[in-house]
Amino acid sequence: MPDLLIELFSEEIPARMQAKAAEDLKKLMADGLVDAGLTYEGAQAFSTPRRLALTVHGLTGQSPTQREERRGPKVGAPDKALEGFMRGAGVTRDQLEERTEKKGSFYYATVTTSGRPAAQIVADVLEQTVRGFPWPKSMRWGAGSLRWVRPLHRILCLLTDEAGDHPVELTIDGIPVGQTTEGHRFMADGTFDVTSFEDYETRLKRAHVILSAQDRADTIWHDATNMAFAQGMEVVEDPGLLREVAGLVEWPVVLMGDIGAAFLELPPEVLQTSMKEHQKFFSVRNPTSGRIEKFITVANIETADNGATILAGNQKVLAARLSDAKFFWENDLRVAKGEGLGAWTERLGNVTFHNKLGSQRDRIARITGLAREIAPMVGADAGLAAQAADVAKADLSSEMVYEFPELQGLMGRYYAQAAGLDASVAAACENHYAPLGPSDDVPDAPVSVTVALADKLDTLTGFWAIDEKPTGSKDPFALRRAALGVIRLVLENGLRLHLDRLIDAQLLRHKIVTNGDDGEVDLREELLSEIARHGVFGSAVRELIEHLGQSRPAWIDKVVDHTPDLSDDLLSFIHDRLKVHLRAEGIRHDVIDACLAMERRDDLALVVKRAQALSAFLDTEDGGNLLSGFKRANNILTQAEDKDGVEYSFGADVKFAEVDEERALFAALQAAEARIAPAMAAEDFETAMAAMADLRAPIDAFFEAVQVNADNQVVRRNRLNMLASIRNTCLQVADLTRIEG
Repeated sequence: MPDLLIELFSEEIPARMQAKAAEDLKKLMADGLVDAGLTYEGAQAFSTPRRLALTVHGLTGQSPTQREERRGPKVGAPDKALEGFMRGAGVTRDQLEERTEKKGSFYYATVTTSGRPAAQIVADVLEQTVRGFPWPKSMRWGAGSLRWVRPLHRILCLLTDEAGDHPVELTIDGIPVGQTTEGHRFMADGTFDVTSFEDYETRLKRAHVILSAQDRADTIWHDATNMAFAQGMEVVEDPGLLREVAGLVEWPVVLMGDIGAAFLELPPEVLQTSMKEHQKFFSVRNPTSGRIEKFITVANIETADNGATILAGNQKVLAARLSDAKFFWENDLRVAKGEGLGAWTERLGNVTFHNKLGSQRDRIARITGLAREIAPMVGADAGLAAQAADVAKADLSSEMVYEFPELQGLMGRYYAQAAGLDASVAAACENHYAPLGPSDDVPDAPVSVTVALADKLDTLTGFWAIDEKPTGSKDPFALRRAALGVIRLVLENGLRLHLDRLIDAQLLRHKIVTNGDDGEVDLREELLSEIARHGVFGSAVRELIEHLGQSRPAWIDKVVDHTPDLSDDLLSFIHDRLKVHLRAEGIRHDVIDACLAMERRDDLALVVKRAQALSAFLDTEDGGNLLSGFKRANNILTQAEDKDGVEYSFGADVKFAEVDEERALFAALQAAEARIAPAMAAEDFETAMAAMADLRAPIDAFFEAVQVNADNQVVRRNRLNMLASIRNTCLQVADLTRIEG
């Protein structure tokens, strides 16, 4: 069984494309070989800046011979139809067979396809792969028609077996295919032939090329950390940068240089971002002071002066870059200390957030209004929360964030500190974007939590108000991420919020402010505050509207005409993200649905607490059996109510019980109700479900002992009312009708 080696040698491939390109090569070749009838034991792909490589082990020597029966036209069909069938099958008239079936007699042909040698199949699949390779961007060069990410110079394709090595004969767009490759661009001596993958990898290393991207990354990290450790320093971890740099070099040479003293007082994040984005340098930190004092660069060549010339050039370019960063930093500090962050916030009035949602300044005003309402609900000072919301996005106007957008929030904290604002306000400037992803830390400081929630709820309600919801896989405004952020902020901080009221208030704020109804701001904010606390149909809101009478402002009509459809739709969207979030924790979607069907479904912490208790209960033997008993009782009761056209909900009477099992169930239901009601009031779901578990045996015994639909109608009605008691008792905990199975 031969082994296959392929190398596609070109000019430098962008680092960001290499890993996917290697996987694409592996998939396209492997799928093509299998489709053509070859099998293999294993395959591995590699990439360097100038080559993609693939090795396939244990490839079968040829594809198997295949026999296929094809049914042709009916006997007696026109000659032209028969001739067309014979041409397609590649047979003659005397090779056809007549067979009689239910629908008549038909011609059949047996088509034999001989197996092909692996070399022929590899050549065909390789040409298809090269010509149809899915580069994100590609180019043509010279007079050929082939497209590749960069000019493709050489193709190596080699089959190796016990008899030796056999280059695959092929030419693609004038590029010869053989067994020749070359090593490092500067440190190797021309081309050389290889005989197998092992020989290929070994000779490349001698020619100063490390084939594996992971091996190059490991070498870089090992040398960098050792170099920093020797000087009492530590390298700042950056896996993304490490992967990128490993894709820029074939023979990594790690060098460490100094950062000029004039730049050491810059915030470490500014130094790190500037060096990473512009120079692809790693930051080296002094663990004692926390300052970034040195940098690591990775060259692609060994030099006689051990990299001194390379370092000198890098330090010169770095000084120019950091001079820009220092200029931005000092200018921003002058504004923060002199004019204050409010000056930047006002400038955001000229920056459009969305053409239907106004400017960034408009958005900040909405977030500030909502933050005032959320603050007391999370234990934050309303004044500090409003101040934090007002300046949290001010750094978007700063020169530093304009240059490095990824520093937004972080620079806000530095500038808030420079402006002398409260520490909680500065922290909120940095943390209000969090969490951005499922693995990000969630802020826990009350002011930060307040602003983060207000920011995400304003985003969600705003795009719902203008009907820009996610559709399918499209989510251009990252609304799913915002919803997950709300969920994590609520759950991980144990917040008990009425989300529907907050959503209602903010939806109305969008409708009123977006339509330009800016008059009587104090009255508007007072009314929206009342809605956020007590709901849009609360008594205080109604009294205020009635008191205003016909003299009420025009925007009040938006409150009067309010319907909960839009806010319910948004809450359902958040619930959908909650299901995804809880599914990762092992809670089934039907369990969550059963809990969402209960009251206070907008209290996410309560929903999760109930779902966790129900999930644990259903995993027990008692829980599973009780669920079966409940479903049996509910099915019998539902069928009887449909048949009789009445609702059995008036309570059963023990005096009509005929057997001990019936009387025992009466007693068990009374005992369970006495425990469940106070437990539910105290949100002690574990106790409530333990009381439900005690019903399992009495319910099982009841169904074993009695026939619910008895001939005696008084007894039948009493037993159906008993089933209603079972249903009502169980439904206090969750809507068990939604549980599958």
